[in-house]
Amino acid sequence: MVVGLGLLAAPVFAWDLPAPITNDDYAPVDPAEAALGRDLFYDPILSGNRNIACASCHHPRFATSDGLSLGLGEGAVGLGPQRHITDTNIPEQRVPRNSPALFNLGAHAFTRLFDDGRIEADPTRPSGLRTPMEDEMVSGFASVLSAQTMFPVLSPDEMAGHYSENEISKAVRSGRITGPGGAWDKIAARVAGVPDYATRFGLVYPEIAAGRALDFTDISNAIAAFVAYEWRSDQSPFDAALRHETSLTGQAAVGAQMFYGDLGCARCHSGPFLSDQAFHAMGAPQIGPGKAERFESHSRDEGRMRVTGRREDRFAFRTPSLRNVLQTGPWGHAGAHDDLRVFLADHAARGAALAGYQRAVILPVLPNTKPDWAVMEDPTQVADIAAAAGKGITLTPPQIEALMAFLATLSDPVALQGRMGIPATVPSGLPVDR
Repeated sequence: MVVGLGLLAAPVFAWDLPAPITNDDYAPVDPAEAALGRDLFYDPILSGNRNIACASCHHPRFATSDGLSLGLGEGAVGLGPQRHITDTNIPEQRVPRNSPALFNLGAHAFTRLFDDGRIEADPTRPSGLRTPMEDEMVSGFASVLSAQTMFPVLSPDEMAGHYSENEISKAVRSGRITGPGGAWDKIAARVAGVPDYATRFGLVYPEIAAGRALDFTDISNAIAAFVAYEWRSDQSPFDAALRHETSLTGQAAVGAQMFYGDLGCARCHSGPFLSDQAFHAMGAPQIGPGKAERFESHSRDEGRMRVTGRREDRFAFRTPSLRNVLQTGPWGHAGAHDDLRVFLADHAARGAALAGYQRAVILPVLPNTKPDWAVMEDPTQVADIAAAAGKGITLTPPQIEALMAFLATLSDPVALQGRMGIPATVPSGLPVDR
């Protein structure tokens, strides 16, 4: 079968495209569990100071991201590009990486999460997961997505708050995460103390109704069920073409031919979710505080090498899915591009693009912190990133326009709208970001 191109280019044949997504690609979701997870996702009760929710940085108004190059978590107010600091509780630094979109994270294919893959499925471990917590990682997380959803609550810059601000941040600061009195235990106690939550958890999880205490993993499992249900993305024009319900035509078909043909994009952006789930050094600009401990002065983000310790993984980051990519900017692991056309050109050129990189970011003002451009203003560090990325190719303007047309077919109106939507209120009574 030929995906229609008219007279514009050679045809893209069906066997060049991935198989369509089916229900078998996902774990089943309990609607009641997802509804419970929705309220938790939008409820600031999970944050140390009760002032920020998961949705603050993953909001449907911004295609499940936040519309910023690098986010402001704990201490900031507002949503998206309007998020800003106030005179009190000023954030200590920006969140080091761009807020990732949440589409299709409930699919079985997603066995590694975060840009460096620091959480991944590992059946050899008691918890079934490999995480930075190593042997302290508890069992009970239903999936990699479940585990991922709850690590931001431990981050002082994202949700926990700083040092002595609250009981959660104090527990994190002292290294008490799991077990009685740990950060996760304290969050679970908060939620269990809300009568509506206590009742609904009992309805969703029979063992809680039978007397087991609500555990932190119950919270994370419910949130994962919501994310998996709300932002499953398989209703785009691209999906219709994979199911042979329609054909890609015109410029979109030209772009598909390039993507799956000579440009080689599909070597990394493979399969129906358009990611090989592997790690590649592509020479993306690095901005912001980098991934460094508080006692470290550098602003580098060495990507996968932080997990593996292998030099060959330096500056390598996980291949992102391209679902709804037109809506999920800024682009790159540090959000260093606010124009997708420019990003495509620089991404294809790899390290060669770094020397001519033009600053184009969305960064709310944050004074008295690490300089945002320390890495890009250091020729030695820029050369290191470029060397790791290797040689790329030069895209022409017509090629970029054709790729943009193809990428537009990945936009899924159902997933972008969401299925349950934003709750009017949450059981804690705290305000909901709309």
